[in-house]
Amino acid sequence: MTDRQMPKWSELKPLLRPKPITVNPTERRLEKALTIADLRAIAKRRTPRSVFDYTDGAAEAEISLRRARRLFAEMELQPSILRDVSELDLGTSILGGRSELPFAFAPTGFTRMMNHEGESAVVKVAEDIGIPYALSTMGTTSIEDVAAAAPNARKWFQLYVWKDRDAGEDLVKRSAAAGYEALMLTVDVPVAGARLRDVRNGFTIPPSLTAKTVLDASLHPAWWANLLTTRPLTFASLSTWDGTVAELLDKLFDPTMTIDDLNWLRSIWDGPLIVKGIQTVEDARRVVDAGADAVVLSNHGGRQLDRAPTPLRILPDVRKAIGSDAEIYLDTGIMSGADIVAAIALGADACLVGRAYLYGLMAGGQRGVARAAEILTKEVRRTMALLGVSSVAELNPSHVRLP
Repeated sequence: MTDRQMPKWSELKPLLRPKPITVNPTERRLEKALTIADLRAIAKRRTPRSVFDYTDGAAEAEISLRRARRLFAEMELQPSILRDVSELDLGTSILGGRSELPFAFAPTGFTRMMNHEGESAVVKVAEDIGIPYALSTMGTTSIEDVAAAAPNARKWFQLYVWKDRDAGEDLVKRSAAAGYEALMLTVDVPVAGARLRDVRNGFTIPPSLTAKTVLDASLHPAWWANLLTTRPLTFASLSTWDGTVAELLDKLFDPTMTIDDLNWLRSIWDGPLIVKGIQTVEDARRVVDAGADAVVLSNHGGRQLDRAPTPLRILPDVRKAIGSDAEIYLDTGIMSGADIVAAIALGADACLVGRAYLYGLMAGGQRGVARAAEILTKEVRRTMALLGVSSVAELNPSHVRLP
């Protein structure tokens, strides 16, 4: 029989460690998020459905996006034990400069619609943590304002080629004048993908005040208050658009562009050129031969061609085909630091994350983006240590097995 006694105060006192109260509601909300999926859940609660679905959704049946995420989930990491991982270096070289982490913030359109702090919030976080940030042609903050918001950030400009070539050339020249270090040409949008969530939600830029959206406003008053009391959403040379995003893309973008047009870009841009939207080994080789300094293996987050190749699946073959002739970046489906580590091990020089930081932005503005970056960084660090590697450079195909 066990003898029992009443505990003494001196024994209880060390156990009583009340958690400090977080007064700020945004910080209190964000500190509960331990994963990108947690940030996504918060974003879904705090953002109008049409806006959340624009960010979260993909094309048609959304098969491409599900396949990308499933492959990351089903890949197997291969650890090597008894390695000294007391000191870890998460940094890597991107376009000849150091990035403190093996990922960059991808270009995303209409970012101030997700949260009124928009692109300025994202580039400030990129500056703080020492990684590149790519501003989209369809961004809702000007090239110059993004440059002013984070003067020391590594900034890239993502270009869609417009039917109006003079307008596109003007954007390129403004980027150069504002100190952007690289141009990222996106090539997988000859026409817009069928983003059915947007159609079903009647989504427009900016959101229209209909009976449906007014009802939604009652559920998300803070989002609507921020939208209506900050400067109107604008991008490039357009201020409003009455149709869907897909209709807007079809109106603006040039479906006649070919590989020969890279020469036109080279005539107006002499910095590093990244080509985004590569989905086959052959196309990777073609654009590198045409002068690309880097390629992004991407199916546009599943938002263009449904059932497109999964970037992670083709990565090893692309690396083998182009060798060290150009850098390789990868996006689509990345939801954790382990996903980033796996891509680096299979041959990527870096990853681009888009939805992951947008979930953070919707969950809590700039602090939410910082939280997303913090989550990914911790996961990269922990995964590397458990794999037995002390630097990004040590990652190699032996660390990953694809199903």
